[in-house]
Amino acid sequence: MKHKNSHLLVGYWSRLRQGRDVPDQTEIDPRAIKRMLSHVFILDAINPGRPIYRLAGTGLCERFGFELKGTGFLGNWEGGSGMAVGSLLKQALKLRQPVCLSAIGATADCGMVEMETVLAPISFNGGEPARFVGMTQVLSDITQLGGRPVAFQRLVASQLVREDEPLLATNPPPPPPPSNQILRNHAKAPHLRLVVSRDRPNPPHFEADNILQRVAAMLGGNIAIVEPGS
Repeated sequence: MKHKNSHLLVGYWSRLRQGRDVPDQTEIDPRAIKRMLSHVFILDAINPGRPIYRLAGTGLCERFGFELKGTGFLGNWEGGSGMAVGSLLKQALKLRQPVCLSAIGATADCGMVEMETVLAPISFNGGEPARFVGMTQVLSDITQLGGRPVAFQRLVASQLVREDEPLLATNPPPPPPPSNQILRNHAKAPHLRLVVSRDRPNPPHFEADNILQRVAAMLGGNIAIVEPGS
């Protein structure tokens, strides 16, 4: 893992476990991860080959250009990468270990950035682990996106995460692959050009003040949101 917030999320997940294989979703306190909450999400992975966003932060939705809640997590990955990610999620659930995904994210006009996604398995109401708490962040120069949403990602590396893994130095990322290489196998990119479906809804405009309330409701509705200074 390269981004310090990835380490913070895995560290928080580890503390919640308290010696168990995985923590429970109902134990997650949005206030504990408030600074990175807008990029945090929760996946329902009862079927790891078709994981669904149960919740996604506002920053993450804006990054992809539409409301992610209720949509498929693998829909943002090109075909071959989606299959690989599904297998990695299945392995992470089986081993009760977080997984880190390194990817190249591309806009419709081939603006590219390096992205990192970390997913940690969790249970719900004491059941078997079938969900993930995760976070996606851009590692390289975000101006390469030109203010446009990421249309899809291509997986370039992955690893199961050890909790004592050191934070890697964040050096400038290697040059992204040529646009014809990254786009050639993508279903939305015939003739080496990516075409964004017009059926996708416009990027939502969320009220930042409501994000903790939304998260608390998804996590069971038992968390009192305390405003700073109260």
